[in-house]
Amino acid sequence: MKWGFTTCIECDEYPCERYVRRSWGTDQESRVAQENLKRIKRVGLQVWLEEQRERRLLVEELLDNYNEGRSMSFYCLACTLMPPNLVSKAVDEAREILINNQVDASDIKAKAKTVKLVIQDAAAQCSIDLKLRKKSK
Repeated sequence: MKWGFTTCIECDEYPCERYVRRSWGTDQESRVAQENLKRIKRVGLQVWLEEQRERRLLVEELLDNYNEGRSMSFYCLACTLMPPNLVSKAVDEAREILINNQVDASDIKAKAKTVKLVIQDAAAQCSIDLKLRKKSK
């Protein structure tokens, strides 16, 4: 094993035995971790880190403006699995729907329901499953 790398993807031995043995959690978590490493290799660490910053800002916006107390996990999963530009587009679309349907700005449940439906639809169009899965014991 070699040392001094920021990520496994930098090593010419990737994927090594240690990487393969590592327990990543659920299949979904493993897939996301592996896709992240492939993305880092393709676009570079700095671009990937900027994408992660965009994801964080999107989650913060969703939680600040559309969380009725039950949507945190859904928003986090959406921002983890979906490309940031797709989430951003869905949020913009939901915002337009909320304005045009004149949903009461104080009705956080109606706002959250609308946003979640639009995000779920955008994810489904890209074959992204936003169902939470519990870790098997």
